[in-house]
Amino acid sequence: MTSSPRFGTFSIVAFDRDSATWGIAVQSKFISVGAVVPFAEAGVGAIATQALANVAYGPNGLALLRQGLSASEVVRRLTEADPGRDERQLGIVDAKGGSASFTGAKCMEWAGHETGEGFACQGNILFGPGVVRAMARTYEATGGDILDRLLAALAAGQREGGDRRGMQAAALYAVRKGGGYEGGNDRWVDLRVDDHPSPIEELRRIFQVYDMTMLTREDPATLLVIEGDVARGLQHDLSVLGYYSGRLTGNWDAVSQAAFTRFLGEHNFENKERTDGKVWPSIVNYLKERAKAESERRTHTAPIVPGALSRGPGAQGSGGSSSPPTRRKGPGSS
Repeated sequence: MTSSPRFGTFSIVAFDRDSATWGIAVQSKFISVGAVVPFAEAGVGAIATQALANVAYGPNGLALLRQGLSASEVVRRLTEADPGRDERQLGIVDAKGGSASFTGAKCMEWAGHETGEGFACQGNILFGPGVVRAMARTYEATGGDILDRLLAALAAGQREGGDRRGMQAAALYAVRKGGGYEGGNDRWVDLRVDDHPSPIEELRRIFQVYDMTMLTREDPATLLVIEGDVARGLQHDLSVLGYYSGRLTGNWDAVSQAAFTRFLGEHNFENKERTDGKVWPSIVNYLKERAKAESERRTHTAPIVPGALSRGPGAQGSGGSSSPPTRRKGPGSS
């Protein structure tokens, strides 16, 4: 008879009252940890189940939270009903930000937890107690929104040694009402690194791309009006990439807007498109970087198809029939 796999993990579950967001960040020497540990439901709460994880704690715990039970009461009910509780670890935040954790007596050392207002940190097979302590203190001290704080806490835990067997996988999961793509669901962030030598750093890198593309966390005070030099710069960069073929006038007309809209759609910036004549600085910077890379490509890459390098990746195909294949001469041909 084979036993279920044990895996060392450190995680944080948290609730941000200002944005009504629940989230979990986790790292482990266990492949695809994001598929096992985190559970969350907007307006209900968040759960991390780990050690010899009882994954039923996720859906069953959310069902209890949905009834209005507190985090501590849900922890009590789940663990008391589980004969394997001595090998389990669990962290919960409820709909009001109440927090609670549980560490079974037989969890592999070092194992323990620390809770605070709106968060719970827990871990097992850790380098030492400093891991969860650093996570808790860092979460409390870090500015920004819940995502910044969760990632900072995760990194702090790793700096204190993390999982004593090493690193493999990490995940960041957060929910809020209507927070998903185009408001179609509540899954605001769902990012995983399944197998990587530096999973937290890789998770941060992926998050930065996701943040720039899909989220609108930038300060509205930084919005730029599309006129003058801003408009001219956008026209220039869109032109380099083949989306715009007009003059660089700085006059943001319908043609310029149509080119910009197509660029945003093709580069997955739908969530950041605006209709008020303003643009996020991150979009301006991204477009500028892509145009610079395209200019360098044209400088250092020899053309294969005449004119191909001058059109840019956003240029529309000319249509028509494809070129006929060229017959190659055999070794005996003249």
